[in-house]
Amino acid sequence: MLAALFASRAGATVTLLERNEKLGKKLYITGKGRCNVTNQCDTDEFLQNVPRNPRFLYSALRCLNPDGMRALLRELGCETKEERGRRVFPVSDKASDVTRALERGLRQAGVRILLNTRVRQLVMAEKSVTGVQLEDGRTLPCGAVVVATGGLSYPSTGSTGDGLRFARETGHSLVPCRPSLVGLVTKEAWPQALQGLSLKNICLTGLSCGKILYSELGEMLFTHFGISGPLALELSSHLPENGRGEIFLDLKPGLTEEQLTRRLSRDFAAAGKKKLATVMQGLLPMRLAAIFPGLCRVDGEQTCSQVPAQNRAKIVHTLKCLPLTVTGTRPIDEAVITRGGVDVRMINPAVMASRITDGLYFAGEVIDVDAHTGGYNLQIAFSTGALAGKSAAGYLEKRTAK
Repeated sequence: MLAALFASRAGATVTLLERNEKLGKKLYITGKGRCNVTNQCDTDEFLQNVPRNPRFLYSALRCLNPDGMRALLRELGCETKEERGRRVFPVSDKASDVTRALERGLRQAGVRILLNTRVRQLVMAEKSVTGVQLEDGRTLPCGAVVVATGGLSYPSTGSTGDGLRFARETGHSLVPCRPSLVGLVTKEAWPQALQGLSLKNICLTGLSCGKILYSELGEMLFTHFGISGPLALELSSHLPENGRGEIFLDLKPGLTEEQLTRRLSRDFAAAGKKKLATVMQGLLPMRLAAIFPGLCRVDGEQTCSQVPAQNRAKIVHTLKCLPLTVTGTRPIDEAVITRGGVDVRMINPAVMASRITDGLYFAGEVIDVDAHTGGYNLQIAFSTGALAGKSAAGYLEKRTAK
């Protein structure tokens, strides 16, 4: 939608081909239906939240940054607001308002919109794109094409890899696609017993081969397969290709081991003959407290007065460094975004144009660029789309002039 809008505003005659029955289907499910459209941060901080190929995005963000996206939505009748973590949402909290605003802009700009229209392949002449062939056999001639078909995540929204196939068929190298921002499967079974329990204000550190990949403070969720929630999702985007790693949870990041030791000594002294598992409820949620002594390899049935000093040390150490083993991720159709895609070395980042095919442009998740949660991935889609559309219009203008 952004590519079509910016191409039309730059003077091109534009047709938007949408395989679904409506525009922006994936937008409807972002931000739990509220649509986290962007993140109100500067370019340097934005790029710090892009694990792969961040420098590729400099020109796209210059073309349309978070301020520019908010201004565009305001122009089209959709006011936005900033929330915790500088996340930006429509004031109405309705993703549909974002989609309607963009559709309004497209119609005002004179973009021709064809719904329920799927492309079978790109039509080429020598090293230039000359049109697209539709599934019904028709061919639509054109002077430039922007491929903005998404990756492989949420296939129900139409992201089934069409654009990746178009790129491969036209000779572009692809980085293998894997899930990102996705739940993590753990070797240990005890997280399953805590399914649905959310931990807030903990620190999660992820490692691979002894190297720290990620360490942040935030929220995590136990699930039937292992862990999910913001911290786990972000860690997934840093894991190696095999999706394996080690995790250490600091359940009390605000306290040092010495402070925790003193706290436990006071609590145990006051508890007297109460069971250890019961007293742990003063430090942890009830369900976690019930199994925590076992995770420390300490008897939770013993009274606090019976807990020896070495077991107190085990409890303190486990509170500060609870281990988990990641054996893999959930499948890509459960991932928020796709990691991998068209190799950025095949694309000129200044204009989002293919380096090997004239008139061909790429935008959004089909490219091997992905980011953390918080509005960054949608902004990447908007920015690369805007630059690709604007650049395609410029290419057509120059070609016409010749």
